[in-house]
Amino acid sequence: MLVVTLDDPSDTAEWRAKARTLLLADVDPAEVEWRTGASGGLFGDDAPLPPPVRETTPAVPRAFLGLADTVLAHRDPRRHATLYRMLWRMTHGEKALLRIATDDDVAWAHTCIKQVNRDMHKMKAFVRFREVPLGDATIYVAWFEPEHDIVSRVAPFFVRRFTGMRWSLLTPSRSAHWDGETLSIGPGASRADAPSDDALEDLWRTYYASIFNPARLKVDAMRREMPVKYWKNLPEARLIPELVRDALPRMQAMVKNQPTVPRKKITPLQKAAVDAPEGSIAALRRQARDCRACDLWKPATQTVFGDGPVHARIVVIGEQPGDQEDLAGKPFVGPAGKLFDRALGEAGVERDALYVTNAVKHFKFEPRGKVRLHKRANAEEQAACRPWLAAELDRIQPEAIVCLGAMAAQAVFGASFRLMQQRGEWLDLPDGRRAMATVHPSYLLRLPDHEAREAGYADFVRDLSLMHDVLG
Repeated sequence: MLVVTLDDPSDTAEWRAKARTLLLADVDPAEVEWRTGASGGLFGDDAPLPPPVRETTPAVPRAFLGLADTVLAHRDPRRHATLYRMLWRMTHGEKALLRIATDDDVAWAHTCIKQVNRDMHKMKAFVRFREVPLGDATIYVAWFEPEHDIVSRVAPFFVRRFTGMRWSLLTPSRSAHWDGETLSIGPGASRADAPSDDALEDLWRTYYASIFNPARLKVDAMRREMPVKYWKNLPEARLIPELVRDALPRMQAMVKNQPTVPRKKITPLQKAAVDAPEGSIAALRRQARDCRACDLWKPATQTVFGDGPVHARIVVIGEQPGDQEDLAGKPFVGPAGKLFDRALGEAGVERDALYVTNAVKHFKFEPRGKVRLHKRANAEEQAACRPWLAAELDRIQPEAIVCLGAMAAQAVFGASFRLMQQRGEWLDLPDGRRAMATVHPSYLLRLPDHEAREAGYADFVRDLSLMHDVLG
């Protein structure tokens, strides 16, 4: 039996290096015993790893590397051996192993991933930093007890969220420290190393009590999402019993009060209509050539305005032009456009009956040598283009709108619209029109395998077929 010891059982780089060495030496998983640094020292030094018998390791799916990184954060002591067994199987004839959801190893790995991701979510939700004076400066310290070794994986989230603070996140196994410039991971700590209270906690409890909605209280659901074991580290937890006790009387008082009239929802396009330019579609197209509302015009070849009959019953809105659209000056003429035309044909819809445009009128890209790689327009750039889209809809006065992609859908429905949950369904807009959203054809081109592309394309054709509800 070959004993392999890992100094850090959650270190992906260390496990990968030793697993690669074993794989090159063609060592069967059944012949390997994995140990961690603490237990390895009890049995003496490891025997040296065997020399390689092959020059290169077989290719491994990229998905496995991400899977292994998350599984290694799990506390299960079987994780190193199981991952090496999976690696061995994939490089010895079972290339499609990760697609077999019922396989014992694969199912176990996905259970580990689910538990680790849930633990990471809990850490992000239930960590509370407390203020600690340090001379003339201030640092913020938090204590948390995760179930798995997730500190190094979650710490970058807190760096992004609290970049301007100096903070330390302490756990029993290891700790993370941010000094405003550098993130460092150190050894674990004890609960006594973290403060139990600070001057801001009363303010936080006042805020929590003010936003507590008794009408939405579901005690069982609350305890599932915020388990009692985390309460000891949450300043608001001491308020929960009282808030729960008073929830019913407060809710009854709310019911007795006069109802308020809800504010009418205003979509992004309705807001943009205030600044929409005047003139016919032809005049708008000429004006748009000189648009300088954002900086996208600078590197672009030209404005790509909408195209189609000016009295079309349906307007199709895409996201933004691509490389070929930028060169041709017309929407949907590149690879995504060709796929769109093919899908329209299978759906029995004539493209000539549609007015086709984009939410953004200039091609945004990053140059990579001689290639221009598509880059998503940011929120400011999208907002700058909306008056043109609002003007197009005002001149054409379509009966219905079809949105291709999330950017187009959120311009029409608002930021709360969720494309993959609400696609393929006619919805009523405040102005009386109907609108429907589906995926952008470029999304289908990016799908990883043939089966996924075929299934996605079939759904796309089905969504486009809904246009017959308007066209007859």
